[in-house]
Amino acid sequence: MNNKLEIKDFSFTYRGAKSASLCNINMSIPTNKVTAIIGPSGCGKSTLLRSMNRIHDIYNGNIYEGEILLLDEPQQQNILLIKKENDFIKLRQRVGMVFQKPTPFPMSIFDNVAYGLRLSGTKNKRLLKEKVVKALKDVALWEEVKERLYDDARGLSGGQQQRLCIARVVALKPEVILFDEPTSALDPLSTLAIEEMIIELKKNYTIVIVTHNMQQASRISDYTAFMYLGKLIEFDVTENIFINPKNKKTEDYITGRFG
Repeated sequence: MNNKLEIKDFSFTYRGAKSASLCNINMSIPTNKVTAIIGPSGCGKSTLLRSMNRIHDIYNGNIYEGEILLLDEPQQQNILLIKKENDFIKLRQRVGMVFQKPTPFPMSIFDNVAYGLRLSGTKNKRLLKEKVVKALKDVALWEEVKERLYDDARGLSGGQQQRLCIARVVALKPEVILFDEPTSALDPLSTLAIEEMIIELKKNYTIVIVTHNMQQASRISDYTAFMYLGKLIEFDVTENIFINPKNKKTEDYITGRFG
């Protein structure tokens, strides 16, 4: 099995904190699969996810230890060694992120998707439109918005706004897409649309999703990591985690004894 990310002996401490939020995490992220990270609130799920593209570095002073390797045969890059602003930009083009709350920019639907493309150097108008249309089709939004591409994106429904934010990421053709509880603010129908889209996207992207919804993890992920108190307790094929967990803490969480 090919892996896209390799996390080795990784620990993370927020600036000014007396103890680490993540301790000695070892985990592989398989290529073109959906990996879910589950666990109770405050266990470090989002902290781990956000370390995978160094989004924490918007604020200085956090402490990283260990390695997070972005694998690109025959080379590999330890992203924890990145220091230059330009290299951070390149990393986040390779490892995109979708947040919990949809945040469309105050501009048209078209310009929302085109924004990152323009920043990364796409100037040709025909090529720009092709990439925008492709991204909107990839997130199953094209048919809903093709007649109003130049309307304000903030007029879309919550579920449409979230798919638009995903289209913004997809347009840049990253290798990995990180999802931080992308459906927690959405209704059941919008949630289903996002889940179906994620399953489709894994054909072309490696996906890591933090979710508080265990049913969602069991529905859409190929692998699941269970975290507790900043530690990785168990990582396995999703079916094994939910049907035959090896660790008692995992079993207690899955069966609702705590969490």
